[in-house]
Amino acid sequence: MKIARLVSVAILSLVMAAPAMAQEMGQQPQPEGDQVDQLAQMIDLSDEQQEEIRGILDEMQDGIQEKQQEVQQLQEELDGMIGPDYDEGQIRERAAKLGELTGDMTADSILLQARVESVFTEEQREELERQIQEQQQQMQQQMQQQGQQPMQ
Repeated sequence: MKIARLVSVAILSLVMAAPAMAQEMGQQPQPEGDQVDQLAQMIDLSDEQQEEIRGILDEMQDGIQEKQQEVQQLQEELDGMIGPDYDEGQIRERAAKLGELTGDMTADSILLQARVESVFTEEQREELERQIQEQQQQMQQQMQQQGQQPMQ
């Protein structure tokens, strides 16, 4: 049951993180409603639940985006410090800040997932876990089939 719980958190985080991942890959992010709608279809969310989740996403989105931009800036600064005239103190200072931001972003992500999941009923959590298990089984079957196919 603990594995299923971890997987449900992973799927939930993928659904919620899709806009950020799309943006990082240079794609146009989908409006957040698309992810909420997808989640609503998966576990039959009520209109009230959908609105509550949208509110949570709206509330946390700005802070997450600011931190992502700061992380990107720090990474670019660190990349620019590579060379024969490096300053170890400056590198360590920026790397420490990067680590702090990464930790904050991880905490924000977990808090976002927890807040969204707290909107679900127990039945919806169970349905999400069931669907995740089905998807895992399908993926395992596909991987086995691909592994059994002769190399071309």
